[in-house]
Amino acid sequence: MSNEIADCVRRTLNRYFRDLDGEQPTAIYDMVLRNVEHSMLEVVMHKAEGNQTVAAEMLGINRNTLRRKLTEYELL
Repeated sequence: MSNEIADCVRRTLNRYFRDLDGEQPTAIYDMVLRNVEHSMLEVVMHKAEGNQTVAAEMLGINRNTLRRKLTEYELL
């Protein structure tokens, strides 16, 4: 399945590996998930005008989960 987000991640990861110039990468999974999640939360909170209930609905997650993630990423 292909979409713009997946294509963007694919291009970015390919550039990341190219830029490593032979160095061995580590913890790629966590790095990608943290960066994608952080950016997604920033954008969604902006679109929801800071309303956590609206943002949680947009994300399809529980408001408490959203608050925990916002705290984790220091976005509160």
